[in-house]
Amino acid sequence: MRLSHCHNFHDFRQLARRRLPGPIFDYIDGAADDERTHRRNTDSFDDCDLVPSVLRGVTDVDLSVTVMGQKLAVPFYCSPTALQRLFHHRGERAVAAAAAGLGTMFGVSSLGTVSLEELRQAYDTPQVYQFYFHKDRGLNRAMLQRAKQAGVQVMMLTVDSITGGNRERDLRTGFSIPFRLTLGGMAQFALKPAWGINYVTHERFRLPQLEEHVDMGGGAMSIGRYFTEMLDPAMNWDDVAQMVREWGGPFCLKGVMSAADARRAADIGCRGVVLSNHGGRQLDGSRSAFDQLAEVVDAVGDRIDVMMDGGVQRGTHVLKALSLGAKAVGLGRYYLYPLAAAGQAGVERALQRLRDEIVRDMKLMGCTSTRQLTRANLRFRAG
Repeated sequence: MRLSHCHNFHDFRQLARRRLPGPIFDYIDGAADDERTHRRNTDSFDDCDLVPSVLRGVTDVDLSVTVMGQKLAVPFYCSPTALQRLFHHRGERAVAAAAAGLGTMFGVSSLGTVSLEELRQAYDTPQVYQFYFHKDRGLNRAMLQRAKQAGVQVMMLTVDSITGGNRERDLRTGFSIPFRLTLGGMAQFALKPAWGINYVTHERFRLPQLEEHVDMGGGAMSIGRYFTEMLDPAMNWDDVAQMVREWGGPFCLKGVMSAADARRAADIGCRGVVLSNHGGRQLDGSRSAFDQLAEVVDAVGDRIDVMMDGGVQRGTHVLKALSLGAKAVGLGRYYLYPLAAAGQAGVERALQRLRDEIVRDMKLMGCTSTRQLTRANLRFRAG
C-alpha cells in the first residue's frame, strides 16, 4: 500500500501498521482494559443521523470557527499527543507544519519530542500547550512560565490522567520509555528494520519539555513511572483555579466529562473544556465524549467553549459534533497513523481529506457555514 492509496482513516491505519514495529503501533492503537470505551468513541456517532436540507443554493462553504479566542480555518485541530518522534523522525515538526498549512491549531504535549519554543517560532498558527499536574508545584509554575515566554496562546491541563490507564497491549510487549521490551516485543522490532535504521540515524530522541526536570534515560524513569510517581493524584479545583489565575490567558481543561465539572471549570475562569476520555486509554467503561456532548453544552455552552475529542474518523462525525454545540473537534489517532505512515505528507493528506469531506458534507446538508449546523439537523435512534 502507498500513501496515494490511502483514502480514509482505516487506510492510514493499515499503512502505519505495516511500517511500525508492533509495540509502537500498539502504543498508538491500544487503549485501557478491554478497549470498550475506545470502540464506543467511534460507534457513538453511528447512533445519530444527519437530516439534510435541500435547495439551499450552496456554493461556497465557510468552515472557519473561533475557539477560545483563536480563529481556525477549519473546525478541527490536532490535539497534543506524546512521543511523536517514535512514530516518525520529524514528529511534532511534521504535524505542526501540516496544521499550519491548513490554518488550524495544533497542540504540544509536555511529553512531546520537539520543544514548544521551536514550534512557536516556526509557525504563527494558534498553539496549545498540554501539561500534567505534578507533585512539584515549582515545576508546574515553571512550565506555565516557559509556555508564556514562548508565546503559546492556550494552556491545556489534562485532568483525567492522575494515574496511568491499564494498557495491556503495552504490558505484553514491554513498551516503555526507555524501552524495556519483552522477547516478543524485541522480535517485532526485528521484523521492521527500516524503522530502527531511521530511528538511530536521526537526532537523539528527547523529551525537551521535561528533560530539565525528569530523568527519562538510563533506566531511571519510564512513562508509566512518570505517571505514577511524579503526577499528583491530590490535584483539586483550588490548585487549578490558582493556575488559571497565574496563566492569565485562555485556559482549558482536557478530560472533563460531567456537566457539574464543566460548571466548576467555568466558575474558576476556564475559557474552555475538552470532553475526552483520552481516546479510551484511561478509564475503560467511561462514557464517550459525543454521547455526553449535548448535556455539557446545555450546561455551560453559553459561558465557555466546549470541544470534544475521541473516535473522530469522518467529516460527518465533525458535523454531528458541531451540530450538538461543540466549537471544534480534536484529532489524535486520526493524524498519528498518517504521521507514522508517511510523515508530514501523510498528515497533510489526512487533514486535507477531512477538510474535503466536511466541505462536501456541508453542501449535502444545505449549509454554507458551520454556524448553520444545529440540533435540527440531527435525529438520534431510539435505544
